Amino acid sequence: MTPRSIAALVSSLTVILLLGTTPAQAQNEVLQEVNQLFRQGQLDKALDRVNGYLATQPKEARGRFLKGLILTEQNKPAEAIKIFTALSEDYPELPEPYNNLAVLYASQGQFDKARNSLEMAIRTHPSYATAHENLGDIYAKMASQAYDKALQLDRSNPSAQTKLNMIKELFSAGQRPPKMAMAKTDLAPKSAPAAAPAPKPPVTATVAPAPKAPAVAAAPAVASAASAPKAEPAKPAAPANNPDAVLRAVNDWAKAWSANDVSGYLAHYSPEFKTPGGESRKDWEAQRHARIAKPKKIQVVIESPKVTFEDQHHAKVTFRQNYRSDSFKASGTKTLDMIKAGDKWLILHEQVGS
Repeated sequence: MTPRSIAALVSSLTVILLLGTTPAQAQNEVLQEVNQLFRQGQLDKALDRVNGYLATQPKEARGRFLKGLILTEQNKPAEAIKIFTALSEDYPELPEPYNNLAVLYASQGQFDKARNSLEMAIRTHPSYATAHENLGDIYAKMASQAYDKALQLDRSNPSAQTKLNMIKELFSAGQRPPKMAMAKTDLAPKSAPAAAPAPKPPVTATVAPAPKAPAVAAAPAVASAASAPKAEPAKPAAPANNPDAVLRAVNDWAKAWSANDVSGYLAHYSPEFKTPGGESRKDWEAQRHARIAKPKKIQVVIESPKVTFEDQHHAKVTFRQNYRSDSFKASGTKTLDMIKAGDKWLILHEQVGS
């Protein structure tokens, strides 16, 4: 396996760490340990550890995905294919297992199966760029086989030879295996259907009212009204940071998400928003559109929000997010960095699990 494929496999670990969150901290620590062992190349230890984890969490997606990556790196494609096939059946909405199946099939020269898997990935998420790129490579490989067959049948066919040479030059210019699933941190946390706890009722953040100014004692009556001192007009209070305004913005964002309102959801992001994976804003919005518009029903509940201000124009909101759709349940911690634009608070950056 080439260094590039190993790097791709390591990068794809982020996918699984975002596929779901388990409520118990101990379970997260086990997966982090497996991740570390995998990165260090201790594949046997990583496999033993993840097998122990899956013995108690057999349907948990992250552990299963990790096991598939470990088996791939151990050059056990048949076992890895079995893992990713089961994942694609249990989580048909996810494109990553389909993509990884295609990579494994392609490594075995089964380009028809690889093409079918990639087409499923694209059908699931039309904006999944990795699958589109891999599909282009698969078509090129299949074309190479067809041109080579044509030359075997007719050595004097200059057109087939020219086309075959062009494809060979294409691959020799940037030789690489198809890419394993790459991670994006805007993926909604996902967990195995039976593992996710029922969401708790949302906690409404309350803000203590501003203290009233002390009452001023009435001046004693005087003989002449003209002799009474004039009261100075009250000075307006300096603007203070208002957590209610920030929380309203976060709740409106969650409502738009729950309503499958893609335009309303995207309107809560600042023009300066930093995309989680470093992709272009256009690509990120296309990915979010695919994930928000597809489910028939979405419910996003914000629990225990905590607002802290860096200054009058920057705030940080940390909360527990409970996500439900017609096919997924998940719960996890999320942090939003907010920026004030006029009278609106917009999302500048978002992070899962912190």
